[in-house]
Amino acid sequence: MEITKLKEMAQTIRQDIIREVYSGNSGHPGGSLSCADIVTALYFEVMNIDPNDPAMKGRDRFVLSKGHAAPALYAALAERGYFPREELTTLRRMHSRLQGHPSMNKLPGVDMSTGSLGQGISVAVGMALASKLDGQGRVYALLGDGEIQEGLVWEAAMSAAHYGLDTLCAVVDHNGLQIDGRNDDVMKVNPIDEKFKAFGWNVICIDGHDMQQILDAFEAAKQCKGKPTAIVAETHKGMGVSFMMDNAGWHGKAPNEEQARQAIEELGGVF
Repeated sequence: MEITKLKEMAQTIRQDIIREVYSGNSGHPGGSLSCADIVTALYFEVMNIDPNDPAMKGRDRFVLSKGHAAPALYAALAERGYFPREELTTLRRMHSRLQGHPSMNKLPGVDMSTGSLGQGISVAVGMALASKLDGQGRVYALLGDGEIQEGLVWEAAMSAAHYGLDTLCAVVDHNGLQIDGRNDDVMKVNPIDEKFKAFGWNVICIDGHDMQQILDAFEAAKQCKGKPTAIVAETHKGMGVSFMMDNAGWHGKAPNEEQARQAIEELGGVF
């Protein structure tokens, strides 16, 4: 897909995120909006996947380690054709397949149930180990920067480097905020790039809202042999919506009707 089309799709996915969270009156819009460009690149350009055969052998796999950003994943899956877009407005409702965190038992295209922070990247390492043994596809994991305060993340990082898992690519959505406020005030995580380098990873730092940089980083990750790649993507929580941008308060908060209308209009859509 052309860069222009990818950018347009990212905005569409952001509009979907707002509609999902507004309809469910629950969810995490800020962290979902910050990773929309990354998720768009993966699902519409980078990954080898088939919506008509979600369990396709040899497919690339995606693990949303920051599981609370499920609205972004659901929007990408719906726009890619895994399930009807109309279902997006059932987010977090009783009996909906779109739970607050992704469930691999409910929705096609979800490769791992996630939500407990730190566990997604650990599972991704296991998937990459399996890939190394049987020559299957690549594995992509998306982490939050607050999530990497979890010790489990670094155990996984150490294992990935030890086993030379070059089919594994982890992306850190570095928006600087978490549920309790600024990362620096809760538990400092910087320098993220130097930490991953120290653990033996190939590291690429990018602007996580620059589609060309995102694509180039994923291509460079594919070319790296003998070690896993960590892409540290600098992003803005609530990207694209003026009153949500860089505001920690939009972690676990749904917009009201007036706010949802304004957000969608700012994103170029019609409420």
